[in-house]
Amino acid sequence: MSRIGKKPVELPSGVTASVSGQTVEVKGPKGVRSFTATDDVAISVEDNVVKIDPRGMSKRARQQWGMARTMVANLVTGVTEGFKKELEINGVGYRAQMQGNTLKLNLGYSHDVDFTAPEGITITAPKQTVIIVEGIDQQLVGQVAANIRKWRAPEPYKGKGIKYKDEFIFRKEGKKK
Repeated sequence: MSRIGKKPVELPSGVTASVSGQTVEVKGPKGVRSFTATDDVAISVEDNVVKIDPRGMSKRARQQWGMARTMVANLVTGVTEGFKKELEINGVGYRAQMQGNTLKLNLGYSHDVDFTAPEGITITAPKQTVIIVEGIDQQLVGQVAANIRKWRAPEPYKGKGIKYKDEFIFRKEGKKK
């Protein structure tokens, strides 16, 4: 039995949800998001609560039950608070700055890296060594942050590169004489 799926998703004030078929659409102060569930689960909205129930007890139905509930909860979180990933840049001469909708990164290459923010994502660089990626779509925020990090992933000897704020870089010891 899914312990996650049993718990209904409560809708805070200012957030509305509507179900048409297997698609749930959530509207809130930050925007509108939707999710289409598989046919293995039944979705219903009753007085500011979204309930997800499995159709049958097959393994796939039980898997989709918890996943669908989590996806709906993420929609609600996205349209109320939004999602945010913070990146830190470590390394001499490595820096970032915003120019309009483009993030300019100096990462030790012979050229600057220009990263254009996709639709629905806000990128800010409050300091030259900090990048903040925000949006209402959790998957897109994480993917954009991963794409930025991929330009110069942190290396294990000096820790130079772009890392997530809460990421721990396992450090290696250098050569010994």
